[in-house]
Amino acid sequence: MLSVTMSYARIRAIEYYLPERTLTNQALEETFPELTADRILAKTGIATRHIAAGDECASDLAEKAANQLFDAGACSRDEIDALVLCTQSPDYFLPTTACLLQTRLGLRTSVAAFDFNLGCSGFVYGLGIAKGMIETGQAKNVLLIMAETYSKHIHPADRSVATLFGDAAAATLLSADETVGGPSIGPFVYGTDGRGAEHLIVRAGGQRMPDAITAADKPGPQNLSMNGPAVFNFTLETVPACVAQLCERAGITPDDVDLFVFHQANAYMLEHLRQKIGIPAEKFAVCIKDCGNTVSATIPIALHDALKKGQLRSGMKVMLVGFGVGLSWGAVMVQW
Repeated sequence: MLSVTMSYARIRAIEYYLPERTLTNQALEETFPELTADRILAKTGIATRHIAAGDECASDLAEKAANQLFDAGACSRDEIDALVLCTQSPDYFLPTTACLLQTRLGLRTSVAAFDFNLGCSGFVYGLGIAKGMIETGQAKNVLLIMAETYSKHIHPADRSVATLFGDAAAATLLSADETVGGPSIGPFVYGTDGRGAEHLIVRAGGQRMPDAITAADKPGPQNLSMNGPAVFNFTLETVPACVAQLCERAGITPDDVDLFVFHQANAYMLEHLRQKIGIPAEKFAVCIKDCGNTVSATIPIALHDALKKGQLRSGMKVMLVGFGVGLSWGAVMVQW
């Protein structure tokens, strides 16, 4: 009888990149005189957002984040078997941006490379994809990249979104490991409610509405539109239930979790969620002040920050929860 060795997916490394150009609260105060820089910080928890240059696209941010990971010695380029890119601001409608990155990163032509379109819950879904590829023997090393330039969807006169979103890319390396009882990824919880699609949407640009002619001085269908109160209510209803469902699936209680890393939407929302669920402040990661809401990249950026500060350490039980555009949500337990 042939013996089959089981491989387990592990997170080996995370790096991220922020564009050089910044948008500060002081600059926003000049655009929106009714808002002060201090008020923006108090409401959002954000002081600075990084904004992609006019000729800087998601692939450019992704390339720099991935190169940082390779330069740090996480693995060699020849070891990558799959490149999985999450973005809602691709360079082109087609081809897939991951195909462009395969060449620019110098990866083998035998790699799998594809995009998936998901927002704030994208990192959790990406971990599920990578875990599936590794633990079914399709890949040994998966490069998972979150890359967004939401600023290109935002009208500068729309303060509801201009104060929140920043651009970024995060590269995560997941690898196969045959060690039993070591770090692990899972279980997962997923959820979708497309009835709320209108609450976070860019209406123009796809085949439903290919073009839109609007006045330049106000937001139009080609810009990101957000119904803030509806998104807030959705989050307060969905996230606590998602946390409870994941705990039940994992056979633990919230007290057993060492660190919670939620999608970094804004400080106001995060604090409401923390209090509603009853999470101690010291077990709750917040990393938004100097980068803003970077959509799918917020969780890996927060993980990197927690590692750097010593808030995240080997052996910890970590709960990751993403939620937002779709409407979509997902959560996963990670044994670090």
